[in-house]
Amino acid sequence: MTGKLYSALKARSVELGPFKDAPAATGHWKNWQLARDAQGVAWLLMDKKDSSVNVLSEDLLQELDEVLDSLHNDTPTALVLRSAKPGSFCVGADIKEFRHLNSEEEVASKLGAAHAVAQKLVDLPCPTVAVIHGQALGGGLELALCCDYRMAVPGSTVGLPEIMLGLHPGLGGTLRLCQLIDPLAAMTMMLTGKNTRDKKAKSLGIIDQLVEERHLDNAIEAAIEGKIKQRKSGLRSSVFNIRWVRSLAAKKMRSQAAEKAPPQHYPAPEALITLWEEQGGSARTWLQEEITSFAHLMATDTSRNLVRIFFLREKMKALAANKGSDGPTPEPIRHVHVIGAGAMGGDIAGWCAVQGLRVTLFDMQAETIAKAVGKTADLCKKKHLSKADTRDVLDRLIPDFHNIGVAQADLVLEAVPEKIDIKHKVFADIEPRMKPGAILATNTSSIPLEQLQEGLKDPSRMVGVHFFNPVALMQLVEVVEHSKASKETLARARAFVGQISRLPAPVTSAPGFLVNRALTPYLMEALVMLDEGMAAESIDQVALDFGMPMGPIELADQVGLDICLGVADMLRERLDNDMPQTPGWLSKKVDNGELGRKTDAGLYRWKDGKPDKKQDPPKAPEDTLDRLILPMLNACMACLREGVIQDADLLDGAMIFGTGFAPFRGGPMHYARNRGYSDVKASLQSLEQLHGERFAPDSGWEKEPDDD
Repeated sequence: MTGKLYSALKARSVELGPFKDAPAATGHWKNWQLARDAQGVAWLLMDKKDSSVNVLSEDLLQELDEVLDSLHNDTPTALVLRSAKPGSFCVGADIKEFRHLNSEEEVASKLGAAHAVAQKLVDLPCPTVAVIHGQALGGGLELALCCDYRMAVPGSTVGLPEIMLGLHPGLGGTLRLCQLIDPLAAMTMMLTGKNTRDKKAKSLGIIDQLVEERHLDNAIEAAIEGKIKQRKSGLRSSVFNIRWVRSLAAKKMRSQAAEKAPPQHYPAPEALITLWEEQGGSARTWLQEEITSFAHLMATDTSRNLVRIFFLREKMKALAANKGSDGPTPEPIRHVHVIGAGAMGGDIAGWCAVQGLRVTLFDMQAETIAKAVGKTADLCKKKHLSKADTRDVLDRLIPDFHNIGVAQADLVLEAVPEKIDIKHKVFADIEPRMKPGAILATNTSSIPLEQLQEGLKDPSRMVGVHFFNPVALMQLVEVVEHSKASKETLARARAFVGQISRLPAPVTSAPGFLVNRALTPYLMEALVMLDEGMAAESIDQVALDFGMPMGPIELADQVGLDICLGVADMLRERLDNDMPQTPGWLSKKVDNGELGRKTDAGLYRWKDGKPDKKQDPPKAPEDTLDRLILPMLNACMACLREGVIQDADLLDGAMIFGTGFAPFRGGPMHYARNRGYSDVKASLQSLEQLHGERFAPDSGWEKEPDDD
């Protein structure tokens, strides 16, 4: 172990057995450290070389195979397995290696070898104890499941998130978790991919003992001596050894899974349920079938695209961390001051407080601030925060009735109405009071920053930080630059977005920026179809069948018809294109206060937060999908060609995380690439002939992407 790592672990008072006094290891492995204490207990530390976290790479598993062979040849009194990384146990497989696997046969072969290593750990003829701190996810948890006991320190998290990549656990986890705990709880954990915190993991039986580091040595000794009672399968678990009982449960699982992940688009949930249903009574064949099923899923377009999205997320996280930047690491934002406690401003303030920042919130109306504080309390409840944590969040969210937080904040964000004169008035008031180096951020969704910067004494500190509604759910934040914004301001704004667990999309100050510009033609075409007499439910169903999280009619109601109308009018005015005119009846709805979900009436009637939709609507015409999707793709291409965003991958990430664009399709530009630019262009030309110049293809479609 390096001296730096040893010092870091020692500083955290991490129990390291023989390493804590004299870290002398046996063997010559790059990714593992092995030593025995005076009682003959072997301590094996996972320490992935040149990585801040442990991942189960091929070379790490090959070395583990050698380590386990040495332990089988000279069996210790017991084995303690833990991480040498200060932050976590193991975060799962090395997903970078997924991209180099080209066939089901290759996947199955490599996974079979990994299974053999895991089985050697299971078969080790001495007590084995996994000690978890931080995260034990995916293959990391599966490795821990191979041990006889699992200890965890408070704050640990376990999970099997493979379903998010279009897969299911592949290192024996489908079998071992179902054998260890209630099979229904195990299946729920795998089907949702959600992480489980320490106490819940203990109550489920995944963790045998939850102990502080200072008591870990005694707990390990008790486990080795057999004094810790291991969880036994109860009657409920044994019932599921009966095939027809599993089949009944599987039917319900399929129905629930299909509501969130249609099997025609996302095959992994169905594959996992089938694996459990068909193999649940026979451990002998289960593991081999797990390999076969996993290998098949990895070869699907869905999994390849979801893995692609994983790397898009990592790319955007790197932007937040300013990796690759020549400049100094930006100072973190500690205090945010939000001006305007309405729907967006209040939610932004609440989210920042939940993420640990000190927040002052100003509004002219005290009741508006009170409502924002109440919504933040509701958010804490939805996120299952403890009473103590909720109290801390609300303590950090400080009502500021006199706007004095401006002078102390590291970042001042305005979220006042979308009127340039109001924003200019706010800026004139607050800029002289802001402290040196503080950022002036605007949440504008439509006003060009070149216009907003007029009158500022130091426009270099101004930046667009554009959130999407609902703030607590939408992962994307557009970081909008303008001609006078400094590199330091932009870097710090991106870092702020990362601080609050959001993904930055760097865009230029163009009409609608990226997301609104691409989304508006999609929504407007749906309104044109509605005006033509097509049923709202029919239009929405086409989008749902394509894989969108909701249809455009429902989405327009969710966004707010007033917002849709305002953005459409702005784009129509500022862009040189033929966006369709807004139907007169839509303007009347807005004038009458029928704005969508927020008023319980819009394009749909809303009840208890859900639209009232007619069942079994008529089937939409054949060209409906292209009429919806291609205007969005056309706008994306225009943004790419004009340099609104720097590359197609970032564009795809922004549209997926900002609009929910069908994830299994890999993003709009990836979808266009697979479909073929020539086909997109020809289809747009056909629609142009039928429906008008608004479908005229952008010049960017002239050149296929592979021609570069």
